[in-house]
Amino acid sequence: MMKKVAFFFVFMLMLAQTTSVQAQFEEPEIKKVSNEERAEFQQRFSDIKWTGQGFRYNELDRMPSIEIRAVLQGAYGDPTQTVEDIIKKDGYLRDGKSIQFEYWFIVDGEIPMMILDLEGPFENGLVYVGASRYVDMMPAVKRTLTKELRNASPKEYADYFFSPERDQWYKVSYQAGEYKKEEIDQPDHIKKLIN
Repeated sequence: MMKKVAFFFVFMLMLAQTTSVQAQFEEPEIKKVSNEERAEFQQRFSDIKWTGQGFRYNELDRMPSIEIRAVLQGAYGDPTQTVEDIIKKDGYLRDGKSIQFEYWFIVDGEIPMMILDLEGPFENGLVYVGASRYVDMMPAVKRTLTKELRNASPKEYADYFFSPERDQWYKVSYQAGEYKKEEIDQPDHIKKLIN
């Protein structure tokens, strides 16, 4: 009888470890947060300590950000937030918020993640941040994201970007198969948003 009980506990321990190992190799489910869901996301994850650790360097980090943006559009649709959304919310544009776009995600229904374009169309790669308490999951998340983007076709988009270093506005786009970053005056509709 004692041997059966001991065998049962050893069997259960092995089963638990096998399940844990299998969970490590399952692809995370990545759901984009829409523009309308931003406030709910910010409230839900207001106490998160953000980190860029765990997002290992890979092929995405060698791609021009202007091209990654088109593939993100193909895989996930419009960004969660653009520079225009920030100006609408704040009434002005701070240098630290001079982004072109941000995609916010919830991974496996509980893990927040953001992809930010802080340098506009001038650099390769993007900035990835996630909840520090899930740093060990971030390599798998970035692998899955990379796979999803690799399988997506680029889609047309047009964004605006303000470079504080150059004191210049840009229209950044992918249209008719061509990537463009054009110097422009501050767009009229953005002028109206700034207090």
